Amino acid sequence: MVSYRDRKLKIFSGNANLPLARAIAEHMGISLGNMNVGRFSNGEIRVDINESVRGTDCFVIQSGVHPVNENVMELLVIGDALRRASARRITAVVPHFPYARQDRKARGREPITAKLMANLITTAGFRRLLTIDLHAAQIQGFFDTPVDHLHAGPLIANYFRNKGLKNAVVVSPDTGGVPRARDLAERLGVGLAIIDKRRPEPNVSEVMNIIGNVEGKAAIMVDDLIDTAGTIVSGAQALLERGATEVYAACTHPVFSGPAYERLAASPFKEIVVTDTIPVDTEKLGDKIRVVSVAPLLGKAIIRIHEDLSVSKIFEEEPRL
Repeated sequence: MVSYRDRKLKIFSGNANLPLARAIAEHMGISLGNMNVGRFSNGEIRVDINESVRGTDCFVIQSGVHPVNENVMELLVIGDALRRASARRITAVVPHFPYARQDRKARGREPITAKLMANLITTAGFRRLLTIDLHAAQIQGFFDTPVDHLHAGPLIANYFRNKGLKNAVVVSPDTGGVPRARDLAERLGVGLAIIDKRRPEPNVSEVMNIIGNVEGKAAIMVDDLIDTAGTIVSGAQALLERGATEVYAACTHPVFSGPAYERLAASPFKEIVVTDTIPVDTEKLGDKIRVVSVAPLLGKAIIRIHEDLSVSKIFEEEPRL
């Protein structure tokens, strides 16, 4: 924990992930800003900021979690309230960026909703975005304001490094995730494998082939998020069929929608390692789930942004094997 007190820095939080917001504030040695976020009788969002923010550097912590649209609207209304209260600068701290998978037109007449999100956040009064592991890095270019894009890879690597797995291999669940998997493999000093799959429809995937050697190895499947868990569970089964001795899952954002909890509970994963960008019902997964906190990482980044220091310096001393 660090102790950081500056009356010109204030942290506020919506209702999406209050435990993470409290952990960030505790790590920094400060208290969350005095704000109430509720509802009027007709369901409209009500925000009451109960302290002066004039001339302050405000950070609003709000993840894009279920119910996504409710939480997005909370973020926008909080931003508008702070802007009208004369905050000097307002930063949206969105650990899991919503609508990130809608970053391009894959077919005719589709929206690019990630770009719409960028427009809405800027219009609401935010002048900076702090986020973790965007599904598509090009979303940073959707903003005309600065974006600080953090990575949870070093935290996940540190967890597995401390486990001391012997004869391990990092596995990307698809070709799009290869850079992320390669980064983790380099940090752990192990090999890389890739699952070749196809998607006949959204949230449905079929494993076609596995590129790389997994026989006799402990396989670590890594992705930016786990949604319905169909892809990663089918990948785990394929890895075991091809000779992997045990399989671990790792992701930054545990979306866990629909049948995800049931699938993961019944899956062959020895452990499922996630971060707390999204709250997780750990009781549903028992001993399988491991949660690594991003609160210290976000706390460091918030302090460096407030002091106009380089955020990338946080990662420069991370070890690679």
